Amino acid sequence: MRNTRTSLVRRTALTVTALTAAVTLAACGNDGGSDSGGQAAASASSSASSSAGAEAGAGAHNAQDVSFAQGMIPHHQQALEMARLAAGRASSAQVKDLAARIEKAQDPEIRTMSGWLTAWDEKVPSSGASTDSMESMPGMDHGSGSGMAGMMDPKDMTMLEKASGKDFDTMFLTMMVEHHEGAVKMAGTEQGKGSYGPAKSMAGDIVKGQTAEITEMNKLLGKS
Repeated sequence: MRNTRTSLVRRTALTVTALTAAVTLAACGNDGGSDSGGQAAASASSSASSSAGAEAGAGAHNAQDVSFAQGMIPHHQQALEMARLAAGRASSAQVKDLAARIEKAQDPEIRTMSGWLTAWDEKVPSSGASTDSMESMPGMDHGSGSGMAGMMDPKDMTMLEKASGKDFDTMFLTMMVEHHEGAVKMAGTEQGKGSYGPAKSMAGDIVKGQTAEITEMNKLLGKS
């Protein structure tokens, strides 16, 4: 009788041990599957977020942003042409200093805007882009007359190239005031209608910086 009871106790203990081991293994298996599933879900979520972020970045600009960059690049390029004439033709140290500051500010902006257009797979105006070629670009209605607001025509540029001394100073300042006013107008349109943050920020810098230079140039011209 005692042997039978002992045997029964042993069998019961073995059964409990086996059941415990089975439950433990199942739990481990479930934990592993849960971790794997969680990692896969997290990975999928991360990929989706990255994809959405890329799409948002690619679609963060609109037609006005493209128009702004395509118009402001040649506008800046002409300003640089004018500014570079000052070193050998201007008689006023103030005019030469102003011209140097214009070049320092606008040359990097040209490179930045060219980078935007390349990233957007849009046409980048060449360094020799003419006013006439700008007229054919979409959204280039920035002013009356020919081309963009404030742009000098070839005749104006030829006159400036031939001038020197005080005549150059007066002509340069007068032309650059008009040129800056055109850029401020274009930048104001970008601020109101653009959607690309960096472009709107640059437009704000242009409005602020060139408005201050217009005031400076008018003072040099003897205007209030």
